[in-house]
Amino acid sequence: MSRSWRTPAVMLLFGGVILTLSLGIRHGFGLFLQPMSSEYGWGREVFAFAIALQNLVWGLAQPFAGMIADRFGAGRVLAGGGTLYALGLALMAASDSGPSLSLSAGLLIGLGLSGTAFSVVYGALGRAFPPHQRSMAFGIAGAAGSFGQFIMLPVEQSLIGTLGWFGALLALALLAALMVPLAAALAEPRDHGSAGAVSGQSMREALAEAGTHGGFWLLCFGFFVCGFQVVFIAVHFPAFVTDLGLSGRVGMMALALIGLFNVAGTYTAGWLGGRYRKKYLLAGLYLARAVVISAFLLLPITEVSIYVFAACMGLLWLGTVPLTNGVVAQIFGVKYLSTLFGFVFLGHQVGSFMGVWLGGFLFDLTGSYNAVWAITIGLGVVAALLHWPIDDRELRAGDFTKAPLG
Repeated sequence: MSRSWRTPAVMLLFGGVILTLSLGIRHGFGLFLQPMSSEYGWGREVFAFAIALQNLVWGLAQPFAGMIADRFGAGRVLAGGGTLYALGLALMAASDSGPSLSLSAGLLIGLGLSGTAFSVVYGALGRAFPPHQRSMAFGIAGAAGSFGQFIMLPVEQSLIGTLGWFGALLALALLAALMVPLAAALAEPRDHGSAGAVSGQSMREALAEAGTHGGFWLLCFGFFVCGFQVVFIAVHFPAFVTDLGLSGRVGMMALALIGLFNVAGTYTAGWLGGRYRKKYLLAGLYLARAVVISAFLLLPITEVSIYVFAACMGLLWLGTVPLTNGVVAQIFGVKYLSTLFGFVFLGHQVGSFMGVWLGGFLFDLTGSYNAVWAITIGLGVVAALLHWPIDDRELRAGDFTKAPLG
């Protein structure tokens, strides 16, 4: 089949729609926590563990999905991921126990996300766009994923209200299946990896080079913090709001506002990343998160303050993704971008697992989320400090020495 229609603009459009569906659907899983737990008499840890497992599986599978995409093209991985995603949602509807929920919402959807989220899409876009347009392309694609978080939350809330949680999950499975035909736009030839910064470098050499680069590990830890913060909030915030005596609609609207403002935040982060040093932008973003969360908890919590908090967090939500991905591409090139970012993203998902699971565990243990909120603030400050000394200079051919941090 001719590749003439797969222009960079078309790849960006279709990749953005895939991210809209993939990230939008998962952003609303917190809406299913209370109805499913009430239906089966579960404690919050049961649902929280399944979603935590989802994030861990997503992270563990992401480097391998990236390797396959870097070697055989993103289209195949996206199609396979979309199939697993849809199957996981359908089986999630039939899950009536902790183990079955962990298999469907945890394992299958986690594998599906590894094939349909940032790493694979960004790898294809990074190879399609020249360096001076790359950060902006990442920002636009990330903004599309953010728009999905905004638009899908009221959709999922409406589906639950009209079809019940069971029917809502089946409807979402049909939506997820749309990612399979959309993947055709991001199909790449097997020789697509010729544009790396070190053109003759093997994947093994690229991984060895990254493993000895101090900045690579600091990016991994920073993404651990990102995952801890955002997934804890995404899954537990609706329950946190209802615990305060407010309606479930307030929690849903808060998550929708996060998604809406995240559109602007992610696009702006990508735009700024093309003009300023990305590591400093990342440091400022993590510090701003710590400040916003602290202010929210210290001030009286009302419906208005919840919406203000959601808007502020939305501006800071996924701006880390185009910036972090941009630093990886800047240092190591784009030949193995899906693979390398996949390993960085593993750190994000380990953090996601800890954030969502600790949220449920510590709530069941103490009756509140106070301890987890405190951890999110402290981690934000640490992440801000650790991004500052990253050495973000481009590596040259044959440079396999350990890079300094600053």
